[in-house]
Amino acid sequence: MPGYANTKASHLRRLRRIEGQVRGLQRMIETDEYCIDVLTQISAATKALQAVSLGLLDEHLKHCVSQAITEGGTTADAKIAEASDAIARLVRS
Repeated sequence: MPGYANTKASHLRRLRRIEGQVRGLQRMIETDEYCIDVLTQISAATKALQAVSLGLLDEHLKHCVSQAITEGGTTADAKIAEASDAIARLVRS
C-alpha cells in the first residue's frame, strides 16, 4: 500500500483543481489574454503541483522510507537513494 493511501482523496481533489487551472490556461491562450495574466496563472499552477509533490514526498519519507529503515539492510539503502533522487528531481524542476 502506498504511503499516500490515507490522503489519496485529498491528492485527487488537488490534482483535479490543477487540471482545471491548466484548462483555464488553455482558454486564456485561445482568447489572447494578456501575457502577464497567463504567466501569473502558470505560476499558480506550478506552485500547486509543487505542493502536491511535496506532500507525496513527505508521505513517502514517513511511510516507505521509515519502514525500509526499520527493516534495514540493502532495502533501506535503496529507499534512501530513491528518496534522494526524487528530491534532486524536485529541486531541479
